[in-house]
Amino acid sequence: MLCKKCVLPESRPDIWLNEEGLCNICQDHQKQKPAAGTGLLESELIKLLEKHRGKNKYDCLVMCSGGKDSTLGLYYMKKRYKMNPLAFTFDHGYENNEAMNNIRNAVDILGVDWLYLKSGFMKDIFRKIVTTGSPAPICHICAIWYMRLVYDTARRYNIPIIIAGWTKGQSTEGQETGREYASMSAATKDFIIRHLRCDAAYKDFPLSMQEAVKNAAGRSGIIAVSPHWFMQYDPYKAMEVLQKELKWAAPALSYPLNSTNCMMNFPSVYLTMNNFGYTHYHIEMSKLIRKGELSREEALKLLKIDFGKDLVNSVLKNIGCALAE
Repeated sequence: MLCKKCVLPESRPDIWLNEEGLCNICQDHQKQKPAAGTGLLESELIKLLEKHRGKNKYDCLVMCSGGKDSTLGLYYMKKRYKMNPLAFTFDHGYENNEAMNNIRNAVDILGVDWLYLKSGFMKDIFRKIVTTGSPAPICHICAIWYMRLVYDTARRYNIPIIIAGWTKGQSTEGQETGREYASMSAATKDFIIRHLRCDAAYKDFPLSMQEAVKNAAGRSGIIAVSPHWFMQYDPYKAMEVLQKELKWAAPALSYPLNSTNCMMNFPSVYLTMNNFGYTHYHIEMSKLIRKGELSREEALKLLKIDFGKDLVNSVLKNIGCALAE
């Protein structure tokens, strides 16, 4: 059963519904609802960008996955705010062709430099998660590694600001804060301690996104921010702009609908749904619903799962494993 307000299911001990069908997360939000006019203003972002514009070869590093939110972030930096960004893409070997085409089109049309890094470093980690039966979400582990890599890259190129495509449903530390993430975060830490840090290759792997960001940002003073925090969230308007200006195209196969995530996202979603009953996408969209920037009906449409074990196993085959029978 889902919360009548958002799209989170009852999943004890982290999420439970009251007699009215409202989850504890929504109940807490109602009690702590901020006053009108307390949100972030675009003028704050502009002030931050102006402070660093023109000081280095690159004003900012834009995390580019080829999805609409990250691509729009690159578009904003170049066109709206007149920055000189470096587009950065990390490919762990499972990026889809549509995403890569979106990035190529964007950097060519905008005339920005693009740093593309492909590495098989995560392959063994993905396999370990599946073969050990760990409930740790694949996407969480990958995001932790990616954020540390992003900070290291920004520091190497002396770039003061990291621009992400995070929506208002995602936090400054990635996506893993809040009661909704408690069990997922615990599973992630358990996997890292039991199955990664015992291996010399991963002995310093961060236990969480917060740890990765804190350690990296503390050494460098680099700031990570998303332009989407300062604007009204409208995914369809974003797609309209991107399709017209940057020849952006949604992939034929994706989850959530109209997103552009890597192929490893399918095993991650499938396993996370089985282990917890919801994913980080459900959490993100539930936050957007509470903020009034996405309807519950639209979220349910975007989150509908229309793939199964065959697709998941076709992806896992590339890392030498499969779903347990």
